[in-house]
Amino acid sequence: MTTIRQDDFIQSIADAFQFISYYHPLDYIQALGAAYEREESPAAKDAIAQILTNSRMSAEGHRPICQDTGIALVFLKVGMQVQWDATLSVQDMVNEGVRRAYGNAENPLRASVLADPAGARKNTKDNTPAVVHYEIVAGNHVEVICAAKGGGSEAKAKFAMLNPSDDVVEWILKTVPTMGAGWCPPGILGVGIGGTPEKAMLLAKESIMAPVDIQNLKAKAARGEKLVRAEELRLELYEKVNALGIGAQGLGGLTTVLDVKVLDYPTHAANLPVALIPNCAATRHIHFELDGSGPAKLQPPSLEDWPRVTWQPNTRTSTRVNLDTLTPAEVAAWKPGQTLLLNGKMLTGRDAAHKRIADMLGKGEKLPVDFTNRVIYYVGPVDPVRDEAVGPAGPTTATRMDKFTEMMLAQTGLISMIGKAERGPAAIEAIKKHKSAYLMAVGGAAYLVAKAIQSAKVVGFADLGMEAIYEFEVKDMPVTVAVDSLGTSVHITGPKEWQAKIGKIPVKVA
Repeated sequence: MTTIRQDDFIQSIADAFQFISYYHPLDYIQALGAAYEREESPAAKDAIAQILTNSRMSAEGHRPICQDTGIALVFLKVGMQVQWDATLSVQDMVNEGVRRAYGNAENPLRASVLADPAGARKNTKDNTPAVVHYEIVAGNHVEVICAAKGGGSEAKAKFAMLNPSDDVVEWILKTVPTMGAGWCPPGILGVGIGGTPEKAMLLAKESIMAPVDIQNLKAKAARGEKLVRAEELRLELYEKVNALGIGAQGLGGLTTVLDVKVLDYPTHAANLPVALIPNCAATRHIHFELDGSGPAKLQPPSLEDWPRVTWQPNTRTSTRVNLDTLTPAEVAAWKPGQTLLLNGKMLTGRDAAHKRIADMLGKGEKLPVDFTNRVIYYVGPVDPVRDEAVGPAGPTTATRMDKFTEMMLAQTGLISMIGKAERGPAAIEAIKKHKSAYLMAVGGAAYLVAKAIQSAKVVGFADLGMEAIYEFEVKDMPVTVAVDSLGTSVHITGPKEWQAKIGKIPVKVA
């Protein structure tokens, strides 16, 4: 009988969530490096270079890969011959491990979990409770998977109850473009098929915990070895999803997914449940076992194994912009796809701040800051440590602010916005109407972006924590003009262009 001690279990959970906050799985980062080498789209290649550089910086600095340090997700397979030397429940032990990890003074992680989700939405302050999935299995040890799942990719999860005669591949190929780029491709798609609705979703989530190994599967097929149906689907979807041309950050390119995972389960004769869950450029998970001998020993990867890619600001191909003297005329002159290096002071704000601004304007109250001729960055940063001005501070999904865009442009004097991924029709129409522009920063490059931030101070709504309004002073912060003053969106034109190109080139995405 194996005995698992409470302290060993808690410490292992805490160590795991710290570990994955700054170490990508090596299989993912090497696959991304291979995608960088074969990418032909300049915009996509630049985005991947930022993600790879950010990954290495995070591994070196032991700081989060992404400002969204995720919701804590734990899969447990508990052997039937295991006993616990513990006074806490397993859920409470996991929660205590998460609490220690997210509150670590050397590398504090962002608290993003809100209680009372349909009501007060109050931050729990320590990222608890974790989401835990249990399975009782044969054996005398405990298998653990810890994952930190970002909200941007979770928001793009899809589910459908198809008819048994429906085509799963057809549904997925229709669905992936509707997900936009808020899940920060290139990433991994998890597909769950069968069972019941909740089982299909769980299968999809569990599938993306596996290593990136699509190239091994392609080699197996090339050798003529027999594939099961789930493997055949993986290969078919990998080729066809990449042929959509969505590309890195939705800018258009050869690689949208680095792998596709498929898990299936027997289902009712009248049903065909299908779930689709993406894992983003901040893919974070680790697997370990506990056998009663002590806490898990997590082996750090070698930095020598990271791809040799280093992104640097390029003043030859990018335009430096002075935010402190920026005018509406300058903003209106920016072109789609133009790369900019931002310098000077910008404001920040995301969901909660925009909601409060709307409430104050509705009551005729004065706002705490003047947005006239200012740029707002949609971000919720990690707290700083040591000599940092701010912790990792990558962009959040811009579409969540779409419903506030007309209000901000019409009533506050705001002239431009920065976020990640595409904007919806209403936001694009408002941008066009007010001759504004939307700038895209790379999701998955949060530590790299933070290095461009020279100072940070809260200037409004301090009680909102990471959702407060900050003023950042930046130096050469990289962005791309994603929607110009005429309403042209590179998230529409880019994928169309590359889908057409991929359809004409004989070489498949490797």
